Amino acid sequence: MGCICGKESLNIENRKFNIKQRLGEGGFSYVDLVEDAQTHKSYALKRILCHSKEEEHIALQEVHIMRELDHPNIIPLECYSIHKVGIQTKAVDITFEVFVVIPYYRKGTLQNRIDTMKLKGEHFNEDMIWKLMLGICQGIKAIHDHKPPYAHRDIKPDNVMTEEDGTPVVMDLGSAAPAQLEIKTAREASSLQDLAAERCSMLYRAPELFTVETNTSIDERTDIWSLGCVLYALAYLESPFEAAYQRGDSLALATMAGKINFPENSSYSSNIPEIISWMLKPKACERPFIDQVIERIKGVQHMDENRV
Repeated sequence: MGCICGKESLNIENRKFNIKQRLGEGGFSYVDLVEDAQTHKSYALKRILCHSKEEEHIALQEVHIMRELDHPNIIPLECYSIHKVGIQTKAVDITFEVFVVIPYYRKGTLQNRIDTMKLKGEHFNEDMIWKLMLGICQGIKAIHDHKPPYAHRDIKPDNVMTEEDGTPVVMDLGSAAPAQLEIKTAREASSLQDLAAERCSMLYRAPELFTVETNTSIDERTDIWSLGCVLYALAYLESPFEAAYQRGDSLALATMAGKINFPENSSYSSNIPEIISWMLKPKACERPFIDQVIERIKGVQHMDENRV
């Protein structure tokens, strides 16, 4: 966590924000903690540097999706602006920086909570796991129900924030894309595979995005795979493919094999491994859709309530 010296400030949509400190950096952006100069409320400022019109389009697509999705489990957009920070030459496109102001979540990400649990030798209780999963799935449903439907394509614990009351909030819609794709040519397959390698985290990436075939369909069930991995991480504090990754094995082969190892002597009910296995089918056509996942989670919660 870095410190930004001086009193740098930005004006976005007629609001002044004072920059406090650097919160984090990613491959395509970095995030600062900022304060509204008038209300003194804290926010996170995501800066996305765009080296081409195509990258600018991707950044603005994230903004537009956030603006259109008004859902308690999707991160809301506070305000945004675009700034030209470069010049156009024959070799280089104009460079733009997109500033996106979003809420600041003091409790951090779900991955932060998982890491803390692991350090303390603790685990989430099963009721909490289902509560978190239901909230995440309801956020993803809002994305899938968009007209036209989108897929998030990078669901992982690092991309889920938590409110003060524990409500999960899905963030980072920069990888979101039209959910339903027809891949007809080798060029289209290669393009999607390269994009997935760039924007979809390996440990949570669906097998059909590791090796994209021609004459095939891709749909929103790429997200169901990722959600199955998130459920596994909530229960067992790591991705189901963490061990393969640490060994240096091919994750493409590991995901296509569909063999999921569950810890022995777990205190959880059989519902958790059963639902994980149901969501982690190597063939996308065998996976459930988000409505089915939500219905099943609610069914488990109802059974648990009746048992009490």
